[in-house]
Amino acid sequence: MNQDVFDQLKQRADNASPIGGTLKFVVDDTIVFIDGTGAENQTTSEDKEADCSITVSQSVLEKLRDGELNPMMAVMGGQIKIGGDMGLAMKVQSLLA
Repeated sequence: MNQDVFDQLKQRADNASPIGGTLKFVVDDTIVFIDGTGAENQTTSEDKEADCSITVSQSVLEKLRDGELNPMMAVMGGQIKIGGDMGLAMKVQSLLA
């Protein structure tokens, strides 16, 4: 597991409003599970079923974070794979910005 990736996403989730569902990031070999169904987002490294899952490589994630890559273009180009609740996926931008 890449602890830097986990810590960065956890920090962003901790500082964001609850996302209103469960979200699983799969970044190479790292799982980041965010449960935003309660009063605040809870983040773990558990590989559980989620309302929405997002699969992305660390290099693409870094380009998104640094503003070098447009999220919609990355999805259209197949660099990001999204499964499940697309409405929840749209809220992810607040976690990456």
